[in-house]
Amino acid sequence: MENKDKASRVQQKMFSHDWFSQWLGIECLGTGPGYSKLKMTIRKEMLNGFGIAHGGITYSLADSALAFASNSHGRMAVSVETSISHTEALKEGDVIVAEAEEQSLSNKIAVYQIKVKREDGKVVALFKGTVYRTAKEWFPSDTNPIKN
Repeated sequence: MENKDKASRVQQKMFSHDWFSQWLGIECLGTGPGYSKLKMTIRKEMLNGFGIAHGGITYSLADSALAFASNSHGRMAVSVETSISHTEALKEGDVIVAEAEEQSLSNKIAVYQIKVKREDGKVVALFKGTVYRTAKEWFPSDTNPIKN
């Protein structure tokens, strides 16, 4: 199976059961091996007491981008360490895009950099994620030969 097609199938399968990402209103703009690009709009119920987006909102978008990118090779992966730096405040109505790019990939560990930007291109958060890659495949039948 072509790698981009596999990445798309994994993302679709994951997203169909990811109720939190759906609640956030996340849209997938692109996916590929080691890559994911997601978009969402800041809503009123996402604001904190200062009237700006709660830090957990950009974190959650970046974390979803990490999940889709790190699982895109077809093996199940889970985060083991993440960090975020918030560089700009967001307000209701802001549209943000998270783009995850693979920095390092080995048999068991992979590292990703995720930039979160406003529509105007301004970086609003920088996220780094490290994942553990399990031996479990998203579509085991794709990797096993058909037995007659």
